[in-house]
Amino acid sequence: MAQSISAIVPMRDNSERVLNKNIRSFNGKPLYHYIINNLIDCKIFDSVIIDTNIDAVKGEAPKNFPQVIIIDRPDHLKAGEIPMNLVLHHSLQQVDSEFILQTHSTNPLLGKQTILKAVDAFQSNYPKNDSLFSVTQLQMRFWDCETKPINHNPGELLRTQDMEPMYFENSCIYIFNREKFLKIKNRIGTNPRMFEMNKVESFDIDDMEDFKIAESLQKS
Repeated sequence: MAQSISAIVPMRDNSERVLNKNIRSFNGKPLYHYIINNLIDCKIFDSVIIDTNIDAVKGEAPKNFPQVIIIDRPDHLKAGEIPMNLVLHHSLQQVDSEFILQTHSTNPLLGKQTILKAVDAFQSNYPKNDSLFSVTQLQMRFWDCETKPINHNPGELLRTQDMEPMYFENSCIYIFNREKFLKIKNRIGTNPRMFEMNKVESFDIDDMEDFKIAESLQKS
C-alpha cells in the first residue's frame, strides 16, 4: 500500500559525554553525515528532516544535503533531560507525512538495507501493529542493583545460549503514525512490533570509548 513516510533525525548541541558529538569527525566526515546519507539513499522518504539547535549543522547541512529540511529546535526543548517524545511532538506539527521514521545520528553503522527492511516490516503489519521499534536480542545473566538475579536462577547456571532471550530497545529505529503520535505523545504506540537488528548495526555512541569502537567497526 502506498503510504507517505518521512524520516527525522533529532540532534542537540550540548552532548554531555562527547564534545560536539553530532558534528565530530568520524572517519573523516561529521558523524551525522552517515545516517543522513543512508536515509537519502533509501529513496522512499517524502522528506528527510533534521531537528536541531546546532548552528554548525544548520549552516552546513543545506550545503551538503540540499534536499534535507531543517527544523529549528526552540530554547525550551534544548536541554538534555527533555524527553524525546516532547521534542518529536514539536517537530511533527511541522510535518505532513502520514508515517514517521525516527532515528539518531549516533547510530552511524545503521545501514540502508536494514532501514528498508524495518519500513517494509512496519507497512506489512499496519494497522495490526501501530508502531515499530528496533531491538537487539540478548542472552545474558542480568542482575539488579541489589544483586538479585533478574532473568535466571543462579542455582541452575544454564548456558547463556539456552536462556530465554531478552530484547534491548536499541533506539536505532522507531516508526509510527504521525496523527496517533500527536494524540498519545509517544512514539511507541499501544500495539507495537519489535524489529530485531544485529549488534553491530545497532551500536550506539554514548561516550568516547563508544566513538572509537564505532570508528573501528565502520572501517572493518
